[in-house]
Amino acid sequence: MSALAYLSSARYGKDAVRVFRVVRERSTHTVVEYNVKVLLEGNIDISYTKADNSVIVATDSIKNITYYLAKVSPHILIPERFAVHLGTHIVSKYAHIHKAFVDIEQLRWSRIVVGKDGKPQPHPHSFFRDGEEKRTVKVQIDGTAGKDKIQAHVSAGINDLLVLKSTGSSFTSFIRDEYTLLKEVDDRIFSTSVDLNYTFAPINISPPRDEKKLDIVIPALDQAKSGSVWDSTVLDRARTVTLEVFAEDESASVQATLYKMAEKIIAENADIQTVSYALPNKHYIPVDMSYMGLDNITPAKAEVFQPVAAPSGFITATVSRK
Repeated sequence: MSALAYLSSARYGKDAVRVFRVVRERSTHTVVEYNVKVLLEGNIDISYTKADNSVIVATDSIKNITYYLAKVSPHILIPERFAVHLGTHIVSKYAHIHKAFVDIEQLRWSRIVVGKDGKPQPHPHSFFRDGEEKRTVKVQIDGTAGKDKIQAHVSAGINDLLVLKSTGSSFTSFIRDEYTLLKEVDDRIFSTSVDLNYTFAPINISPPRDEKKLDIVIPALDQAKSGSVWDSTVLDRARTVTLEVFAEDESASVQATLYKMAEKIIAENADIQTVSYALPNKHYIPVDMSYMGLDNITPAKAEVFQPVAAPSGFITATVSRK
């Protein structure tokens, strides 16, 4: 072993495990599609420093555990619950594994609505992909203090929610100096691709009650505390807040609108501790038609725009509960 170096941290696992699950309730089916990443930490140093593989849970085994839990877990339809179940099972099963990091990206599938006897109804087993927005969950299961003192750290949110408003946004009174070319505008298009992440207060997880380390205690949906990690309506509330504030705010800047969205999410969900947004500008530049005698530059008369991908503004912030 080198006298000049040591292994200061190590984590490994399986990425890009694609899972599609059909839950059948008689003639009605419900589907979810996940991209799953599972990484592990623990007493695995010798696999790096001594080429000793005896402490490695093979990444192929991690993939197989993910598929097994996708089949048997009663929590598969809600990614926060499934991630906690998956991570807790692994940390509880392997004595030398102390932490599991489970990231889930859920793709959108919505029911096709069909007309039946003049009354549109959701089809029981047909779906369509209604956008590129993704639901995200990140869970850290920490058994460092002991397998009977497991804690879960959970964050969740959405990525790639593309929004646009054609008015109701301005940008004025910013610093002007020798580098400033940008003109002040009191009316402009505001568009962004929303990445939202909110973190919950840590929760204690009771150790599994069975020999296979599969039976963990998670509150029933109708018994979940409002605004907690177990509350399946948190995402819908956060998404609604994001869309409504974006639409209704007379935006003085992306920064100001971001803060209002985050502040309201914290107010409406008791266990959310922080809310983070990343909002890249999607620029739409009015086309100058003055050479043809047309005014397409004055904000009230601007109707034809050129979408510009780069360079673009990028605004981020984290708002925390006091």
